Amino acid sequence: MVSEEVAVQFKKLLVKPGKKFKLSDCDTAYNGEAITKDEAQQLLAQGLEHLAEIQDKLYAHNRFSVLIILQAMDAAGKDSAIKHMLSGLNPTGVRVYSFKTPSSTELDHYYLWRHNLALPARGEIAIHNRSHYENVLITKVHPEYILNENLPGIQSVEDIDKHFWKQRYKQIRRFEKNLHENGTIILKFFLHVSKKEQKKRFLERIDNPTKNWKFSLGDLKERAYWNDYQKAYEDALRATSTEHAPWFVIPADDKWYARLAMVSILYKQFQALSIEYPSVTEAQKAELEKAKVQLLAEKESTPRSPKKKDQ
Repeated sequence: MVSEEVAVQFKKLLVKPGKKFKLSDCDTAYNGEAITKDEAQQLLAQGLEHLAEIQDKLYAHNRFSVLIILQAMDAAGKDSAIKHMLSGLNPTGVRVYSFKTPSSTELDHYYLWRHNLALPARGEIAIHNRSHYENVLITKVHPEYILNENLPGIQSVEDIDKHFWKQRYKQIRRFEKNLHENGTIILKFFLHVSKKEQKKRFLERIDNPTKNWKFSLGDLKERAYWNDYQKAYEDALRATSTEHAPWFVIPADDKWYARLAMVSILYKQFQALSIEYPSVTEAQKAELEKAKVQLLAEKESTPRSPKKKDQ
């Protein structure tokens, strides 16, 4: 689907488990020369076709499910990335979930409960637009939100210490390992946008009447915590990128490159599963032949024209 040179670049987007990782070392824009925007559009179209083929096999195989997680700062392009992925997939086998502020019912359960309800069935793909990682991202920037969970031993923000976050990362790793061991393929993408590009996209939303609805003053408020969010993402990605649930940091300043990178990584990961259409037994083949003989023996009949009613 892509050249070896480009494939190597995509491989560099992986957050290697157990290795040193600094988000500031990751590019937010495509700085290479291996591929042009026009070439990327052609490769993206090819990649979407390949994804459709693999999705069909995934559904027929009915042994694996796929969970795609998207996390990003506001205006990084999550919605448009999902739109492009869906353009190459059969919508009957894909579920998209967007997680907002937890409801009172959700807060009465442990924080992973609502995410469990949105997991894909075998043969299906689920895309989580924001995910269970909000519980170590926005809550880490605003630890007062944790108090809404009414957790034992947590009476004030002062109780939410380093040990608390270490345990929560551990819980997430355990959650994802359980999913993996039961047949769920997990791929996690962080769309890495620069503060400068976010400002540009915010201004576009304000200036373009068709995009006004996308902007809220709350987005601007959270922008003031930019450095805190970068640190929270760095900590989460470093602590939870594993062999069975890897994180990929996608340069998101150039949407065309981000889309191609994600589709290419998905294709490569799906291809590694070596999923094929289920084979049939000799007995099943015999049944198919019987059905074929029966169908071919049917006499073709000319459909009758409907009788005209008396005028």
